[in-house]
Amino acid sequence: MSEYFRKYIKKEHYANHYSNLKFKTSFRNCILEAFKRRLWKETDGDDWDIMWAEKEWIHEVMDHTHLQSNQKINHFRNHYELTRKDLMIKNLKRFKKNLEREGKQDDANNYNFFPLTFHLPSEYPIFFEEFKRQCSNGETKTAWIMKPIGKSQGKGIFIFNKIQQISQWKNTLRYNQDNPQAEAYIVQKYIADPLLIGGKKFDMRIYLLCTSYQPLTLYLYRTGFARFTHHRYDNEDITNTYVHLTNVAIQKTSDNYDEKLGGKWNLQTLKLYLMTKYGQEKVAETFYNIQMLMVRSLQAVQKIIINDKHCFELYGFDILLDAQLKPWLLEVNAYFQLIIKT
Repeated sequence: MSEYFRKYIKKEHYANHYSNLKFKTSFRNCILEAFKRRLWKETDGDDWDIMWAEKEWIHEVMDHTHLQSNQKINHFRNHYELTRKDLMIKNLKRFKKNLEREGKQDDANNYNFFPLTFHLPSEYPIFFEEFKRQCSNGETKTAWIMKPIGKSQGKGIFIFNKIQQISQWKNTLRYNQDNPQAEAYIVQKYIADPLLIGGKKFDMRIYLLCTSYQPLTLYLYRTGFARFTHHRYDNEDITNTYVHLTNVAIQKTSDNYDEKLGGKWNLQTLKLYLMTKYGQEKVAETFYNIQMLMVRSLQAVQKIIINDKHCFELYGFDILLDAQLKPWLLEVNAYFQLIIKT
């Protein structure tokens, strides 16, 4: 793994380096604070060294802008190959299948960290057959989770275990194959046995910086956090979003939500708790598997992402642990608020 993750950088070694750098951004969040803390200078002109840009700028302006050799931008051109829910799954499946075709079954088996997933509405018939198959095997209470491709912060997500519920969704959208405006979703087999702490479900947000895809060069930020649901977990209560979704945007609307605590632990606190319950060796193995999950995700799109010396990407990985401490990749984010309270 050391061939991908660069050397650990101690805090005192980066605080005041390159203080003559100039940056440009429209964001007013911890990105701005971090740049200023390094004594970098903000500019409104074109003499910037680092541009932390909105996605619209990347899509509309970057291809028509001549960049100087010193200029860096915070997105790769087609970063969405990993950060759009449907494309992420498509690329992970494709990469796994290619490994199998090459006879690398052991490597392919390492790509078992994402749930069974279908794209809707295009793969609805395939999903329907899988749903029926699981019902015929006695898995009548198997839950599935629907996620709209183009939304974030838990918007539009719902869980179901009866095909009638998905039929109602189809009727609501009035979908037909000739309707290009139909909203696309992915449907995933719901991980029904999440690891619980205090009876509550949680997931982890872990940040990874990629400065190059050729060669693959990564920096792992080890101070991520865990997000907890406000209500205790109940796999029978599939309609209660406060039970199943950890998104802060959803949880903060719950009664008695503590704005100060925010239902979060930092990763160090989480690790210490897990070590008291499972031991240091097991927890070290779990977090090694998490890191390799992140590396393998980027390897799956390494030949697809347009590598550019002017680009870098900060990814936010959302990862769930099940009751056996197996990590599952939920999604990868490129656009997140990066505010102190998030």
